[in-house]
Amino acid sequence: MTPLGLGVESFFSALLRGENGIRTIERFDTEDFSVRIAGEIRGIHYHADDHFSTKEQRRMDPFTQFGVVAAREAWKDAGFQGQEPPDPTRSGVILGTGIGGIQTIMDQHESLLNNGPRRVSPFFIPNTMANALPANVAIEFGLQGGCFLTASACSSAGHAIGLAMREIRDGRADLMVTGGSEATTTPLCLAGFASLKALSTWNDRPDEASRPFDIERNGFVMGEGSGVFVIEEMEAAKARGARIYCELAGFFQTDDAGHITAPDSTAERPAAAMAGALKDAGCSADQIGYINAHGTSTQLNDQVESLAIRIALGDAADQAWVSSTKSMTGHLIGAAAGIEAIACILSIANGVVHPTRNCQQPDVEAGCTLDYVPGDARERTLQAAMSNSLGFGGHNVSLVFKAFS
Repeated sequence: MTPLGLGVESFFSALLRGENGIRTIERFDTEDFSVRIAGEIRGIHYHADDHFSTKEQRRMDPFTQFGVVAAREAWKDAGFQGQEPPDPTRSGVILGTGIGGIQTIMDQHESLLNNGPRRVSPFFIPNTMANALPANVAIEFGLQGGCFLTASACSSAGHAIGLAMREIRDGRADLMVTGGSEATTTPLCLAGFASLKALSTWNDRPDEASRPFDIERNGFVMGEGSGVFVIEEMEAAKARGARIYCELAGFFQTDDAGHITAPDSTAERPAAAMAGALKDAGCSADQIGYINAHGTSTQLNDQVESLAIRIALGDAADQAWVSSTKSMTGHLIGAAAGIEAIACILSIANGVVHPTRNCQQPDVEAGCTLDYVPGDARERTLQAAMSNSLGFGGHNVSLVFKAFS
């Protein structure tokens, strides 16, 4: 679920067309805000009433609702709709979020101030706690294995995916539901990110505001939604005749241990995450035909990530195509790595890479000298693809996906 639509087909086809999911915010009045644009989940894509009863909606913050809807889509696509997984005790859930139930916090704080403590909802804590996301997915499908949430800002879903892979590799699970969800298009979050001077202020040009690696980039655009998929032990998947899109092959994590929001200008630690993921996947740099970049459209991130890719891949960096999903969806914070992993998965499965919208003049002086796939989507048979996440706190995660044969 993204600002480009609900479901895998609408998401990926919109990416390939280079469509824009960023518009003027409709959910609340932004007249007093310096930033008035975001990638919202809109009514044309999603109505809670179509997915949840009134009772269920009271028991789930929007970020949990988004994640459960995406998990249902993934569960159906994996061939498990209406039936239990092969062994519920060896099936689990690891999902990520950066913020959690912020809408519930805002609503119930207002209720406390206006109506007193007795009017705070009994569902306040269950809705607010970030682990409500994986817990509700586990309840939905009866999954009794490892179940928890990762929270590492913009790298949250990347950590979730990597740790879910390790559950299977280490023999603790056969199947995991993983990815991330976020619902931060709220007045408080918008004001907070705007105060950091992290957001684009191109309010009159929302279709041009998110422009990763471009010389005119001026901040990221907030987005929201979820990206969830099922990973499974390979022999088990083949035995049941599952549709296999690709292989999740590599994961590595590092930290800058520097600034709480700014990346390390040397790019050494994100480069180490990329190199570590390549090694973990048993993959050479020249096998990476596509990199889904973190690509936030901020000055420092795009510069540092471009340098990190060059350090990690060496000369092979010139042959890799690099694009940013955020150019069309905005930045989904804790869910970003979830939808970007799905973009990698579908790129490998379909042999096509989406463009970077609005990358019209790469910032060469800042070191943005890679092939960012400007203009139109491109076809390419991919042996392997990489997805990067560089989160606030210096959290660096890289994932490597391989073609399955």
